[in-house]
Formats: sequence, C-alpha cells, structure tokens
Amino acid sequence: MLDERDRKSEETWDSIAESFDLTRRKPWKQCIDFIDTLSRTDMVVDLGCGNGRHLISCAEHCKEVVGLDISKELLSITKKKLEEKNLENTILLHADMTNIPLKNDTVDSILFIAALHNIKVKDKRIQSLKEVKRVLKKDGTALISVWSRWQDKYGKYFLKKWFTKKGQTEFGDIDIYWKQQGLDIPRFYHLYSKKEFISDIRLAGLEIEKIQDIKLHSKKHPDNYFAIVKKQ
Repeated sequence: MLDERDRKSEETWDSIAESFDLTRRKPWKQCIDFIDTLSRTDMVVDLGCGNGRHLISCAEHCKEVVGLDISKELLSITKKKLEEKNLENTILLHADMTNIPLKNDTVDSILFIAALHNIKVKDKRIQSLKEVKRVLKKDGTALISVWSRWQDKYGKYFLKKWFTKKGQTEFGDIDIYWKQQGLDIPRFYHLYSKKEFISDIRLAGLEIEKIQDIKLHSKKHPDNYFAIVKKQ
C-alpha cells in the first residue's frame, strides 16, 4: 500500500513515462560491466527499473529477474519490451523501494540505479538500503548509483544554499524539472555528497567493496557515484 508521498511520486513518474522512455534507452556501461560479472544462474532484482533499459540486459544474462518500480506506466513500457524480446524470466512488481515484497535472503544481486536519490527523507533512503541488505543472500552484491550534489550543473545552487541556510528541507534536496517533449514537471531528488553516500550505505549495514566518482555528463566534477556493496 502506497502512502501519500509514494502516490505523489507515482503520479510524477507516470506523467513523464513516455517521454522518459524516448530519452533513456541506452544502458550505462557501469551497469553492463556489473551485469557481466553475475552468474547465469543468479536471481537479480532491479530496483527502480524504470523503462527497463538495464533490466533487459539482466534478463538476457541471468536466470531470473525481478523489476520493481513505483510507476505503473513505466512498468507497462518495460512489459511491452520484454514481450517483444520474448523474455519470460522476469516478474514486474509495482511497489515501494522502502518495502520490497520479497523474502529475506533470497536474491543473489541487485541493481539500484539512479533511484535512491528520488526517495524523500533520509530515514526512508536508509530504510531502502536496509531492504537491499534484507533480501540479499549472504555474500550477495548490489550496484547502487546516485547523483552527485557538487556536479557542474547543480554545484552553485547548493553552494548558495549552504551559505544562505534558506529553506527547511534536507541539504541536498532539490526539485529537478523534466522539460523534454514540452513537459515541465518537477521531480524530487536528494543529491548526495560522497561522504553522505558512504555513510548511508554503512548505516544500512552493507559493506562497500568499491566506490567510483563518474562523469557521465559533467566536464569538471563527477555527476554520479557508483558503489558496489556486499552483504556479509
């Protein structure tokens, strides 16, 4: 059952789903590299699977895949793609990332790509990371990515916020507007510092095996952090 915050998020992503799919089709290299390390017999979960650009690669590589997203429209787009490719080893779930409807210790690996930062409130974000730990098997791994707070595009905004101390939101919170195909729709983001990203992962009880600063679009400062984490 989705609460009011989740329903608002669902409405936002449903409203941009078709436009999002048109502009977000190429998988990220970091994700493909991670998927290539997984066993063919693995059961994998893609949290915040969106339009399926990484989930399909998982389904082509691994035995069983679960895609979870808060947007029914994005899940519908992903379902059509899976049908077109005759991939029958995937289950799609409409659910909240802070309450994953899977049993403890059942998942070999998880992708949690560009989705953690869309969850409002720090405790909720940490809860979603605790859910990653809960459903992973012992020694299971996850690839988690978030947007960087100090990237070229938004660094000045947060520098100004730092000095003015204006607003009652968490430092790092920002509305980023989707402006493709004539739309103008705000999406909530909590942009991370590397220190905060590391802290939240550790607070959830996960071990960091590797963390990278990545420039996907920025020229000067990293715009994404990617962490490979493990359940001990």
